Amino acid sequence: MNAISATKDKLSMSLHTSLLSKNTPLKLAISALCVLSLTACQPTDSSSANKNDVNADKQDQDKALSAERSQNIEALAGVPMQQLASFDPQEIKQGGDSGISITSAESYSKPSSNLTALRKGSFFIGNAFFQQPWVIAPASTDSRDGLGALFNVAACQSCHVKDGRGHAPMSSKDDADSLLIRLSMPATTDEQRQKLQDSLIEKVVHPMYGGQLQDRGIQGVPAEARIAVQWTDMPVTFADGYVETLRAPIFKLTKPGYGAFDNEMMVSPRVALPMIGLGLLEQIPDDDIKKQAVNNNSTSDISGKFNWVMDPQTGKHALGRFGWKAGQTKLITQNQSAFNEDMGLTSNIRPHESCMPSQTACINATTGADEQGNGKPPVEVNDEIAKFVEFYTRNLAVPHRRNADDKLVLAGKKRFYDMGCQSCHTPRYQLPKTDDDHLEQHGQVIYPYTDLLLHDMGDALADRTIAGKLPAKDAQVEFLANSYEWRTPALWGIGLAQTVDPQATFLHDGRARTLMEAVLWHGGEAENQRQKVLKLDKQGRAELNAFLKSL
Repeated sequence: MNAISATKDKLSMSLHTSLLSKNTPLKLAISALCVLSLTACQPTDSSSANKNDVNADKQDQDKALSAERSQNIEALAGVPMQQLASFDPQEIKQGGDSGISITSAESYSKPSSNLTALRKGSFFIGNAFFQQPWVIAPASTDSRDGLGALFNVAACQSCHVKDGRGHAPMSSKDDADSLLIRLSMPATTDEQRQKLQDSLIEKVVHPMYGGQLQDRGIQGVPAEARIAVQWTDMPVTFADGYVETLRAPIFKLTKPGYGAFDNEMMVSPRVALPMIGLGLLEQIPDDDIKKQAVNNNSTSDISGKFNWVMDPQTGKHALGRFGWKAGQTKLITQNQSAFNEDMGLTSNIRPHESCMPSQTACINATTGADEQGNGKPPVEVNDEIAKFVEFYTRNLAVPHRRNADDKLVLAGKKRFYDMGCQSCHTPRYQLPKTDDDHLEQHGQVIYPYTDLLLHDMGDALADRTIAGKLPAKDAQVEFLANSYEWRTPALWGIGLAQTVDPQATFLHDGRARTLMEAVLWHGGEAENQRQKVLKLDKQGRAELNAFLKSL
């Protein structure tokens, strides 16, 4: 695959994330189109529900969901599957008593509704640090200086627009503000391979570009590269002849600032995730997540696994649950890793500048680090600021569902369950009351629709090398996660994503413009469910979409 073209004046790197780029072998392209086109199936007549249809639905659900998985879902929910699949008044409050009933562009930016007046002050202080941009040091704004020297954005809100999800650049002229590129190299030594297997390291980083591409630099510090994307249309035909046009991205890195990229370098475009409900997800017990992982002896197509990561705060292994590959253990480490890698800011958990040894201009740049005392290193994000931001990100409320009892929505919900989508999107959890300060989350019954596990989503969604090749499935890129595996995203609030930000897109690289497009990109472990979706007629598609939009 021809991903690198060089001239005397310019080096351009192409990241072929699509199977259908112009240099893909014809046989492979035809195979991909065959998978995406099912014109021989007969459409389902949604208007006729007879005994045979009911029996067929029951058989399909039994095939889609193993008895063990059904039992796990019911045990976590505390109610039978039949109740989950029908109208449940309690589910209107997806975030439990912490949720809100706002359906505007501010739907993702409100505090937990059970937050007391005494605690709201911490929320709004954290909100200020989340929204306001950091500046280059030295500056009179002493509490917000130290941006860079290499960075992606100057403020958290630049990625998470109105606390929502990001989007990929629409063209080569757009900035990649809410999308970044994670990097990794294949292990080449026995020591590296063993450390990855034991989760002692997150990844093997690139020697010049590190583990994340930073496409901006302060004055005097060259940016690592520029990010652009081109789109290729991919039509998908449903059984009734309806055509949905997907778009496949081809990401490009241009103007490399520190030398040529290695052909073996693995690249992972990722848009920002929505911020709602994170404190609730943090309170799901580890054992509830672990018990959903399917062992190798299972006959189910679904074989999710949990990521086992090194907690940078404690230096101990812990369950990963945040990020596209579940590479972060809790919000405090997620936030401070983002401060460090996205904005070039140091903290007590991430005290070192995000510069590689060969990036001397970055290393020698002025920092905004302040002395902390008590033997702690100077940092730019002190513990007080970090705690305010953590409190804010913990208490962004989940919007209540809309039209949950609508006939069309309930029909779509039934299809969701009959097709086995709850195999990965676990609907309901009962949170414990713990001895920590997470008062707003204690004891809540929540409906996030996620198992927080890693699943192989197939070749089409897999990250590739800079040269456009699929890596081996045993090549770890983020602790135990490989390039094909993605953490199941929570679905709560997803129906309001484009109300919050009309540019919001779906899936890890923002390729899906609609929820139906996102569903149709599912492959790998979810291929069986995807094939069932392709059999839906117009009414069936409307029902499924109505259910997803109601979340």
